[in-house]
Amino acid sequence: MRNLLLTLSYDGSGYHGWQIQENAPTVQEAFQAALYRATGLREDLKACSRTDTGVHAREFCVSLKTESRIPPQRLAAALNHYLPPDIAVKSCRPVPEDFHARYSCKGKEYCYEIWNHPVRDPFRQGRALHYWYPIDEALLDRAAKAYLGRHDFTSFCTLDKREKGDLCRTVSAAGVERRGDLVVFTVAADGFLYNMVRIMVGTLLHVQQGKLAPEDLPSVLAAQNRRAAGPTAPAWGLYLNRVFYP
Repeated sequence: MRNLLLTLSYDGSGYHGWQIQENAPTVQEAFQAALYRATGLREDLKACSRTDTGVHAREFCVSLKTESRIPPQRLAAALNHYLPPDIAVKSCRPVPEDFHARYSCKGKEYCYEIWNHPVRDPFRQGRALHYWYPIDEALLDRAAKAYLGRHDFTSFCTLDKREKGDLCRTVSAAGVERRGDLVVFTVAADGFLYNMVRIMVGTLLHVQQGKLAPEDLPSVLAAQNRRAAGPTAPAWGLYLNRVFYP
């Protein structure tokens, strides 16, 4: 029995997130089908996270314990042969027996991309939020610094049954930069709550619209009230960018 860590990337446009659902296509379903075709085995997968409908991943990690003796590089190639074009295995390597893609994770980095131009880009449809009014990226970068450090992020969380107990998280990096007509918010933390990044983005856009000032964000955090923050930005601009392990 080997424990393997596989790193995937995928375009989430055609999927209802990672986790298997009864009546909707998911990335996990497609991956497990490819794995069965490659190995003939139905393996128990441990994923680093659950992405929502329409969310993308540049680096998504899965661990699995398998009796298959296919070498890691050949297994990755076989999976890519059977996977649909919008999902790819970037790497596959052995890890210690006690490694778990979720519980061994020390943090993640997300990016949210905004196409900031009066005219929509058809090639970014479903892959970036189209925001046609001018964005002051320096203003939003200054506002984003309020997210840094350890805070209770209740104001930035859609509460449901998955979010219980301690809602504090430590944000190690948060910033906004412009790359031509693309404005990108990048945030890294030891963990994220449900819709946390998308609400962070919606709140930054409230700053852009003058509904909040950068100086207001500490009080939004302190309120520990979802109604104090901005709206939840659409899913299609969000990317799981990196996953951190020891």
